[in-house]
Amino acid sequence: MAELKSASELAAAASKPYPGDSADYRRARTALLAEEIELRRHIERVAAQRRALPLGGEPPACEFEDENGKVVGLDDMFGAHDTLVSYFWMYGPQRERPCPMCTAFLGAIDIPSRDLAQKVALAVIGRSPVARQLAFARERGWRNLKFYATVGDDFARDYRGLAPNGDEWPALDVWVKRDGKIHHFWAGELGGTQDPGQDPRGAPDPTPLWNILDLTPAGRGTDWYPKLAY
Repeated sequence: MAELKSASELAAAASKPYPGDSADYRRARTALLAEEIELRRHIERVAAQRRALPLGGEPPACEFEDENGKVVGLDDMFGAHDTLVSYFWMYGPQRERPCPMCTAFLGAIDIPSRDLAQKVALAVIGRSPVARQLAFARERGWRNLKFYATVGDDFARDYRGLAPNGDEWPALDVWVKRDGKIHHFWAGELGGTQDPGQDPRGAPDPTPLWNILDLTPAGRGTDWYPKLAY
């Protein structure tokens, strides 16, 4: 593998002024560009390390209901793929409405899920009946996501979607099928690791909302969250 050029060298070559840029602005922007190059490289290193993970454990037997009321297992959710991405969202039967943060994430992947389905299977799992989940999905204009309801709470408890006190948490998981067996490959485990003054967040954050706000002068802030209606 060829030796990479330094980020500062690449930034200096790529940095070009926009109309009206001051020298101070362009200097600061070039320094930031070097950091962005380093960040991109770090993201690539982390992604490579993630892909190199050994296989995780085989999940206990668990059942779900699909949109047709049929009882299925994780194996059925794979379809023709050998990789399944599942998202457990906070929309249990005790909730009048779903979690706004989960809604922001699912809304961002509904249309891209058609593209994702060319590479992997994608499943949205909730504790509410599928008909209730679908009613909200149609209210939001979602058309492409596949929804499943847990049968019992074992899956939610085992895979960190349901706390012992009954609180729900979102859970993003990746599963793989090898030699006819399902293995847990990766899950988001950054909850509770946030630095002081931060809300929990992914690395990188899977919700585009936050990535766009991070590009702005005010950033994502500390006291604003998405709502189900404005």
